[in-house]
Amino acid sequence: MKGYRKILIAVKGSKEVLRNGLNPAKDEKCWVTVVKVVPPNEGDLNLTGIKNIGDVLTNGTDRHAREIHEVAEAEKAIIKTRIEEGAVDEKIVEVAEDEQCDLIIMGANKTTNFLKKLFGKNVVERVINQAPCPVLVVGA
Repeated sequence: MKGYRKILIAVKGSKEVLRNGLNPAKDEKCWVTVVKVVPPNEGDLNLTGIKNIGDVLTNGTDRHAREIHEVAEAEKAIIKTRIEEGAVDEKIVEVAEDEQCDLIIMGANKTTNFLKKLFGKNVVERVINQAPCPVLVVGA
């Protein structure tokens, strides 16, 4: 992989995607932005059994950012982290455009549900179809 200046790594839950994405970024010596998209907060809170109300109100964004930076530190990588709220595919494409990225790296589950694929619920496919740059899909 040659010629990339800015890489966007979209993470969901697997830290392995971040590790796999940081390897080509380190080889290329390019800028890395990591995006984590959280669902929008609908404002309807059921407070029964909530241990940390702060995590609920912020959708756990502080925790997500901390986990991302821990992996980056372990990999000795400098990254920019963006936590976005909204539709996953739309936000990934939006961040790629905002950051003027040359490549998007994201993970895909090895087991794809047939019904998800049939009804167009596959986030990876939607990102590939909308992305302003190439998309590299790694195993999650």
